[in-house]
Amino acid sequence: MQSGLARCAPRSLRVARQLTVILDRDDRPEPDLSIARRSPLPLTGEETFFPVAETLLVAAAVSADTAARDRRRKPLLSARAGTPHFWLVERMDNGRPTVHSYELDRVGATYEPTGIHHDRLKLPAPFTIDIDLTEIDRM
Repeated sequence: MQSGLARCAPRSLRVARQLTVILDRDDRPEPDLSIARRSPLPLTGEETFFPVAETLLVAAAVSADTAARDRRRKPLLSARAGTPHFWLVERMDNGRPTVHSYELDRVGATYEPTGIHHDRLKLPAPFTIDIDLTEIDRM
């Protein structure tokens, strides 16, 4: 999925796996996938985090041992921090990913669902995304 997003993303954005998002002093979750604005500073390759103000989307891959945290805690923390988009990615019985997409309702500081994507992930935001999920082996 990372390579599909990287192909769709504008050059002003960076797609990364497992970099910490600094929400505040006590909360630094590590999403499975995140998209953030590129820093105006040169990247060193040593970066381990994104500031939450630069983060446009975080995605959590739901697994049996982290399901409750992925479905409840991660979206709650990300919404409270103001991250505009959140995805939950679940592996279905057929082995393919299903993406549950959400967008931030800024009035209530909660996420509202924007879709459940089984075979194709096609969204207009945070940028135009069109990924064939049937070709994805893993996130």
